[in-house]
Amino acid sequence: MIVAETVTRHSADRRLNRLLSSRLAQFVGLTALPATLVFAQAARDPSNPVETETGIAVKDATVIEKCGTCHTADAKGNLSRISWVRTTPEGWAQVIHRMIKINGLSITPAESKAVVRALSATHGLAPEEAKPVMYLPEHRMVNETNVPNETIRQSCASCHAFAQPLSWRRSKAEWSLLRNLHVSMYSQADAQYRRPVEDPTQPAVATGAVKPLPVEVALEYMNKNAPLTTPEWTKWEARIQSPRLGGKWMVNAMLPGKGLYVGEMIVTPAAAEDDYTTAITLRSIKDGSVLTRTGKGLVYTGYSWRGTSSSGPEGASPDAPQDHETRETMWFSPDRKSAQGRWFWGDYKEFGFDVKLTRASAEPTVVAVAPYALKTGTKGTTLTLMGDAFPAGLKPSDIDLGKGVVVSKVVSASPTQAVLMVDVAADAAVGAHDVGVGGSVLAAGLPVYKKVDYIKTTPDTSLARLGGSEKHTPGFAQFDAIGYDNGLDGKPYTTDDVALGPIDVTWKMEEFQTVYYDDDVNYVGKLSENALFTPAIDGPNPARKWGRNNYGEVWVVATAKSEKDALGKPLTAKSYMIVSVPAYKRWDQPEVAK
Repeated sequence: MIVAETVTRHSADRRLNRLLSSRLAQFVGLTALPATLVFAQAARDPSNPVETETGIAVKDATVIEKCGTCHTADAKGNLSRISWVRTTPEGWAQVIHRMIKINGLSITPAESKAVVRALSATHGLAPEEAKPVMYLPEHRMVNETNVPNETIRQSCASCHAFAQPLSWRRSKAEWSLLRNLHVSMYSQADAQYRRPVEDPTQPAVATGAVKPLPVEVALEYMNKNAPLTTPEWTKWEARIQSPRLGGKWMVNAMLPGKGLYVGEMIVTPAAAEDDYTTAITLRSIKDGSVLTRTGKGLVYTGYSWRGTSSSGPEGASPDAPQDHETRETMWFSPDRKSAQGRWFWGDYKEFGFDVKLTRASAEPTVVAVAPYALKTGTKGTTLTLMGDAFPAGLKPSDIDLGKGVVVSKVVSASPTQAVLMVDVAADAAVGAHDVGVGGSVLAAGLPVYKKVDYIKTTPDTSLARLGGSEKHTPGFAQFDAIGYDNGLDGKPYTTDDVALGPIDVTWKMEEFQTVYYDDDVNYVGKLSENALFTPAIDGPNPARKWGRNNYGEVWVVATAKSEKDALGKPLTAKSYMIVSVPAYKRWDQPEVAK
C-alpha cells in the first residue's frame, strides 16, 4: 500500500533527478533521440514545481520546533511543504512516521501527539471533506465506487484505496511533488503512471496531439477536486470550536453476527481541552446481555473523535466485544447533536460496531425499535421503542408510526423504554417509516414490508487472512444475512428496496471455481453456524497438491430457514471471499486514538 504523505522537497527532488537522469541516459544509450523529444519528456516530468499559492501559516511552537529544522519558514509564517497540505489525523501521523524512518526526525510520543493535534486543527479537513472518506480511518472493507474512471484507478487506486489521496488537500505544486515522491520511492510507480489504459470515458486525442499520461489525468482530477483552498475549509475555519461533548449520548450499535445493541455513553471532559473519558452501557436486543465499558477519547479539528474503550482484561473469544479493547472512530455533526462511526477491534480490524449517537436532552429521544421491521396486515404485534426521556403517562396518541401503522395500546412505559401493541394495515405504505414520540423523530427508523423478496449476505466481498502460527495471527471474517422487500417499484436491487434487518439462515461454503481441483473449500478454514469464518493456519500444507499454502477463494452461502421465493424454494444469497496470506506489512496509526 502506497502512503500519500509529505517529505522535504530537496530529498525527494534529489532522488527523482537521479532516477530520471539514469533512465534517460540508459534510453539515449540505446537509441539517439531528437533534442525536442528529450526536452518534451523533461517538461512532462517537472522535478521542482514552483509554489505559487497562498499557504497556511504554522503558529504552533511544537510544530515549529520539531518540523522547522528541515521545513524552512518564510516571512509569512509558512513552513515549506507543510503549509500547502491539509489532511486527517491519520495522514499527519503517517507523515511523522515517514519523517522518523526516512529523514531521521527525533520526536517523543508526547511531542508526536501534540504535532498531530496542532496540524489537524489548522491543516485538517472540514467535516464535509472528511465524511466521504471516513471509511478509511474506520477500517471498513468496501468496494470503492468513488473512483471516477479506469485511468485514475490505475494511477491512484491500484496500490492503495482511493480514499488515501482523497483524504488530502494540496496545492497544485504539492500534488506534482507527490507524484515525484512516488516515482522516487516506489519502483513500480513510474511504469504505473505511464502504462496505457483502455478507458472509453476519456476523450479522444486530436490528430497529432500527445495523449496525456495516466498520471496527468489523475493530477488534473486531484487539482480540481482536492485543492488546498476550498469553500468548505474556509467556512469551517471560521466555525471551529472546542466541541464540548460532555453529557449523555444515546447509542445505537449494530454488531454484525450479534445484532443490535442499545444504551448510553456518558462523556466527561478530562484535564486537557478536547480530551474526554467515557462510560458506556449497552444492552443486546438479541439476548438481553449487558455490556459495560470505560474508555477515553479525543477530538481533532472540532468534530473528529478518536478513542478507545474496554470491558476489562483481554479475553480469548475473537468475536466477543467484552473480550477486547475497541478503537473508536466517529464523525460528529457540526451541530453536536449526533455522531456516526465505527468501534472496531481485531488484528485486521475485522470486527466492529456500526455506531450512531444521539445527544440526550430534555425532549424524548427514540434510539431504536425492536423488532427491526413490521409486516403489513399484522395485528397485535409487540413493538418496543428504546430511547431516553419518554414522558410519564405515555398514550397511543403521543406516538406516530406513519401511515397505516396504528398504536392500539401502550403496554408499559418507562423513561427509557415503551412497549406498544401495534396494528399494521394491509395497505400500509411500504418503506422505512419515521418513529415519532412527541416532538422527537427517529427518521426512517421502522421498516414496513409486504414480504421478504430476497436476501443479501454482507459483506458481499471479503478478505480473510491465514494465521495462527507464532508470528502471524489470523484475520477473521463475520457475515450476516439481510432480508429485503423489493419496494414500491416491485424490482429487486433498486434504490427503493427496503432493508429488513438480519434474518435466520443456515450457512455453508462452496467452491469458487478459478483453479480446477484445488478444493479450496476443504483447506481455507471453517465457517461457524453464526457465520464467523476462522481461517486455517498459514504455511505450506503437505496435504495439498504441490504443498500449497491454505489460501484460496470460496463462496459464502446463506439459505433462509423460512423465507421462500415464488417457486417455493428457500431464498439464498452468497458472497465472495478471498482467504489470503498474512499481511506482512502494516500501515495503521493506532496512536491517534490514544
